[in-house]
Amino acid sequence: MVAAQTLGRGMRIYLFLLCLAWNAHAANYFVIVAGLGGAPEYETQFAKWSQGLDRELNTNADTHAVTLSGPAATKQQVEQTLNKVAEQSTAADTFGLFLIGHGTFDGVDYKINLPGPDMTGAELAKALNRIPARRQLVVNMTSCSGASLAVLARKDRVVISATKSGTEKNAPVFARYFVDALHDASADVDKNGSVSALEAFRYADRKTVAYFEAEKLLATEHAVITDTPSATGVRDPKPENGQGLVAASFILIRARAEGGKVLNPDKQRLVSKKEDLEAKIDRLKYQKAAMDENDYKQQLTALLLELARTQAEIDK
Repeated sequence: MVAAQTLGRGMRIYLFLLCLAWNAHAANYFVIVAGLGGAPEYETQFAKWSQGLDRELNTNADTHAVTLSGPAATKQQVEQTLNKVAEQSTAADTFGLFLIGHGTFDGVDYKINLPGPDMTGAELAKALNRIPARRQLVVNMTSCSGASLAVLARKDRVVISATKSGTEKNAPVFARYFVDALHDASADVDKNGSVSALEAFRYADRKTVAYFEAEKLLATEHAVITDTPSATGVRDPKPENGQGLVAASFILIRARAEGGKVLNPDKQRLVSKKEDLEAKIDRLKYQKAAMDENDYKQQLTALLLELARTQAEIDK
C-alpha cells in the first residue's frame, strides 16, 4: 500500500515537472488534414470536423494552425506544409497533426486518401521526424488508422488512432467526439480549465463506445493510444501499462483567464441536441443502401440544415 502511494506521488511529481519544462514552449504548430470524402455526406462531414478543430485550436495563444481540406489537401500540399513547420519551429515548440477522412491498409502500407496520390504512414513519419518540436501529437481519425501506429510511434510523440488495426475499415465517428472534447466542459476531468490529449482521447473513446451501444450496432472502431516508442496502442492508458503520461501533459486547449469554457444549461442542451442530430445522420448513412435515393437525400439535407442551425446557436 505504502509502495503504491509512493509510486503515485512520484508519478505526480514527475508529471508536474514535465509540464513545467514543456509548458515553456514558444508556440503551438497544428496541421489539420481532411482527406477525400468520396461521397457528399462525407465531404460535408470531414470539412465540418476540420473547421471545428481549427476553430477550437486557434483559441490558444501563440498558435499557428493550418487546415488543408478538399482540393487543397493534396500530398504535395501536406508535405510542403509539414516542411514549412520543420523550418519555422524549434525544439521548445509544440506540434500536432490531425488526420480526418478515409484510410486504407493493404497489409503492408497504411495510406490516407487524398486528392491525387495518397500519402503513406511512412511518408508522414519521415516528414514528422524532420520537425524539431520535441513534443508532438498525431491524431489519426481515419479508417484503418491503427495500421499507422507502427511507423508513427516515437519517443515524446503521442499517437492516437481511431481504430486498433488496419482491418477496421468503416468510416470512424471518433473524429466527431474528439472535436467535441475541445469545447465540452465534461472532457476537462481534472477541472483545471485545460484539455489534454489524454482527456480528449478518453472523452472521444467513451462517447464512441456509447454511440455504438445506443444505436445497438456492432462496434466497428476501437480507438487506441501510445505515447511511448511502443507501436502497440492501448485502450486504457494507465501507469500499470506505462502509457498516458506524455499525453496527460500535452495540452490541446489551455485554461482561459476566466477558468476555461463552462457550458451553461442552455448550451449543454444545444450540445446534446447536436449530438443527437449527428447520431441520426450516422444512422441514416448506415441505412442508405436500403433506402430510396431521393428519400435519403431529403432526410440527409433536413438533418444537415438542422445541425447547422444548432451549431450556430452553440457558437453564439
